[in-house]
Amino acid sequence: MLTSNMVFGGIVIPWELLQQSFWPILIEGIKVTIPLTLISFFFGIIIALITALVRISNIKPLRWIFTVYVSAIRGTPLLVQLFIIFYLLPELNIMIDPYPTAIIAFSLNVGAYASEIFRASILSVPKGQWEAGFTIGMTYRKTLFRVILPQALRVSVPPLSNSFIGLVKETSLASQILVTELFRKSQQIGATNLDQIVYIYILAAFIYWIICFVLSLAQHQLERRLDRYTAR
Repeated sequence: MLTSNMVFGGIVIPWELLQQSFWPILIEGIKVTIPLTLISFFFGIIIALITALVRISNIKPLRWIFTVYVSAIRGTPLLVQLFIIFYLLPELNIMIDPYPTAIIAFSLNVGAYASEIFRASILSVPKGQWEAGFTIGMTYRKTLFRVILPQALRVSVPPLSNSFIGLVKETSLASQILVTELFRKSQQIGATNLDQIVYIYILAAFIYWIICFVLSLAQHQLERRLDRYTAR
């Protein structure tokens, strides 16, 4: 039978505390971390697709603007971006809660990185596909959306899946602007058990790993389904 504390190699592990903390931390992950990831990723993908399409277009002013956006996001830490948005919006008399602030920051970050995935995927489609579309009378727009993008999106699924899993972990930064997500909850529990806080953080890491492991299994299943439509 497990006691309140267990000793392994001279290390005392507060088993009872870990048992009591597991569900509160996991529940915050399900209630806050996962929705935060899903919402941010959804808007990020929309931003990414628009950015990628603009950057392969012939509209030079827009290409320059979106290139600067991608460069700025990729060249600065996500935590700094989060703080800038969190403190900048009130200066502009835009008062919103920390949760939507985190969504804005994560969406912009995902948008910049995923746009490069989309852009590379689009450029990887053989030029012959464009020529085939034009040959049967399709316009540039129709060829792009009916021929090129479906192929590019299939190619982009694996790296986008990795980005999604990475975003799950990056949402822990939202704790720095007082969003009570998975890591923030572990901080709150650890604050009342300072002498055992390292075990609370290990528990939080374990829960993150469980979530990411489940998502990885889903990613592999999705890739296997898409492989069925890949010419061999």
